[in-house]
Amino acid sequence: MKIKSCKKSWEEVQKLPRPNHKKPGKPSRLLSVVMRLASSPDLHAVHFKYTEKNMEKAGKGPWMILMNHSSFLDLEIASKILFPKRYNIVCTSDGLVGKEGLMRRLGCIPTQKFVSDLSLITDIKHAIRNNKISVLMYPEASYSFDGTATPLPRRMGVLFKTLGVSVVMITTYGSFARDPLYNNLQKRKVKASAQIECLLTSEEVEAKSVDEIDAILDKAFSFDYFKWQQENRITVDEPFRADGLHRILFKCACCGQEGQTEGSGTTMVCHACGQTWELDTLGFLVQKGEPKSSPIKSFRHIPDWYAWERECVRKEIDEGSYTLDTEVEIGVIVDFQSLYMVGEGTLHHDRNGFVLDGCRGTLHYEQKPKENYSLYADYYWYEIGDVICIGKKDCLYYCFPKKKDVVAKTRLAAEEMFKKYRSTRQEQGSGKE
Repeated sequence: MKIKSCKKSWEEVQKLPRPNHKKPGKPSRLLSVVMRLASSPDLHAVHFKYTEKNMEKAGKGPWMILMNHSSFLDLEIASKILFPKRYNIVCTSDGLVGKEGLMRRLGCIPTQKFVSDLSLITDIKHAIRNNKISVLMYPEASYSFDGTATPLPRRMGVLFKTLGVSVVMITTYGSFARDPLYNNLQKRKVKASAQIECLLTSEEVEAKSVDEIDAILDKAFSFDYFKWQQENRITVDEPFRADGLHRILFKCACCGQEGQTEGSGTTMVCHACGQTWELDTLGFLVQKGEPKSSPIKSFRHIPDWYAWERECVRKEIDEGSYTLDTEVEIGVIVDFQSLYMVGEGTLHHDRNGFVLDGCRGTLHYEQKPKENYSLYADYYWYEIGDVICIGKKDCLYYCFPKKKDVVAKTRLAAEEMFKKYRSTRQEQGSGKE
């Protein structure tokens, strides 16, 4: 999938009118059928099946529907499970670029990932209360990097209580194993399934506290798809299964060097120390040969390696040594017409947040750690390249780093900085009491 793009100067982009806000309309029944039919080949290829749990408690709807997010297959799964029920779907605004009319008729409600957007809440209310239509949301807001849940927004119970409807959860299995984000859009031969269940009735939403609802959501979104693959003996034997693995395992667990690992074929190698690992057919990392020196850590489980990298990033932040400096190509989205490629620049990130400078000194943007609980970061975004996205509601900056394999670390750093900010705020609040 690609995105419509064109070149413009930053000065030209600044002068472009911003689109007026549009309330969500009812999805087209015809396009719902078309989407269902278009999804059939992929769902047939993965032998898709699903089960229901406690759905009699959910009522006829409308519902607030939550779903975990691993790959594009999730959208096709939702179209299968929910048909013929019509529903609006919360999606990232870049998904509407160049095709706004079509996507809105499909029921899309555009928003910016990890950006404060109060209009999204009013749009969801309008869909459920006025249009009497269910709303599907991916609360993780981004694909999982390592097959485990990404951070959820806090206090979603406040929204649920405002809506006053049942909350339904769709959990997929096999979607990540078939098409993990790091693997360059190469699909594997893996079966996929899902479960739809009533997570909370409208009465339970009203009776429970916001903290209790958040705890229920955290439990529902606690998963590990590499572990699921291993426990269910799901074989992935494609010869490209380790391609791009260095995107998430950017720091060698043997020698500690960053940016020296490379996943290709079925193996990953560190070019700094020479250590090699095989990604076996069950998703385990198997160390090959004897290390030249005592390894820092030894991992068989990819999420454990990724969690260790998070710990390392957190330590760098605490010590004040974390920093990112890279040259970037800059794309900007200010409307639904195009991704505007405005030129080159530099992206800096440290404990004070992001600083983007570019376009011969005419573009300058700063973003503090407190502004986003996570980071919109992606691999091979719309077949352009790895991307880091920052910005606010009226303007998003898509930065394509020229420095190798910095996306995952930057996202980890942004999440850990926000945690640190929130922890400090809570401590300050406790002190005042």
